[in-house]
Amino acid sequence: MNLPNKLTMFRICLVPIFVIFMYLPLDNKFGISLLIFIIAALTDALDGKLARRYNLITDFGKLMDPLADKLLVIAALICLIEKSLIPGWIVLIIVSRELAVSIMRAIVAGDGKVVAAGISGKLKTVTQMLAIVLLLFGAQIDSSLVLNIGTFMIYVACLLTIYSGYEYFSQNKEIFGDR
Repeated sequence: MNLPNKLTMFRICLVPIFVIFMYLPLDNKFGISLLIFIIAALTDALDGKLARRYNLITDFGKLMDPLADKLLVIAALICLIEKSLIPGWIVLIIVSRELAVSIMRAIVAGDGKVVAAGISGKLKTVTQMLAIVLLLFGAQIDSSLVLNIGTFMIYVACLLTIYSGYEYFSQNKEIFGDR
């Protein structure tokens, strides 16, 4: 397993650690969770950069990197619902899109094809992660301004989620025509 793929697997391992800290009875639980989330998000940027720079792109990475992102983001969003920082309907939209795209990827993977993440999907992920960082930071420092900016960003992320889901299916409709 190459280094970018190891970083992806490390990111997946950080997900339960993030969740555990979100629920520990600590005054700085949001700050610790924020740090874990940022480390995980940075591994996302680093694994892709290393894979492209050193030609270490693999089918495993194409499949697992977006899955690791989904696990991290969805875990964080569910925690943020429970902490009353975001509305549940936004998470429902995001999770529905992620599930639909993941199912599509699994179907085509069975045919030996891989659908890599597109630009809009990457922008969606970055926006989701930025919103989560702002919400966690705002909760830690008890700042309504930062929380409001984070809330605005999660709405933007929701719109990008819908758009990128539409784009994935419209750009890959020929894959389903073969079935």
